[in-house]
Amino acid sequence: MNDEVQKVELILETERLRLRPLLEADLDLGLELLTDPAVMNLVTGPMTAEEVKAEMPDAVRRCAGGAVGIWCVENKVSGEKLGTGILLPLPIEAEDTEWDLIARDDISEREIEVGYLLKPAAWGQGYATEVCRRLLRFAFEATDWPQVVAVTDPKHHASGKVLLKSGMTAEGLRHAYATEVLGYRITREAWLGRRE
Repeated sequence: MNDEVQKVELILETERLRLRPLLEADLDLGLELLTDPAVMNLVTGPMTAEEVKAEMPDAVRRCAGGAVGIWCVENKVSGEKLGTGILLPLPIEAEDTEWDLIARDDISEREIEVGYLLKPAAWGQGYATEVCRRLLRFAFEATDWPQVVAVTDPKHHASGKVLLKSGMTAEGLRHAYATEVLGYRITREAWLGRRE
């Protein structure tokens, strides 16, 4: 992977959504998502408000010309914040994102993970698939990354369906986030093949 990516346009749109870089002013969204057991039960578990506040300066970091980071997902019409989408280095032995990697801008040896968190009110409306597809398109159009991966808790069947609908291929159990998870992957060639 070449992390010397040119500065790219980071505001991404779909038919219904706008994805923009996460800001420290989005603490309200972080608190709503990351402290909610319904949202976090199959991720890392809910955080405390103090933990969310402490993590916000890290959560707004970006590297690889801005291509690696977290996006705030908004409804294009109402402006409501619905959740977040990510392209971040996949942690293998760590239980959560390794923010120090994003600070140094050279993550060429790491797999890049696509993912999302949505408020419960936004579930079941196709937003997750829309977010993943748009981030995958961005990844393969704005960078030279050869592949993007994703992982889910084996009990999180809905997320697995989202990743498959987004064009990813299931690869079975793998190690990430210091545990066994289900792995998914899409290569640049596979993504280009879907577009033709």
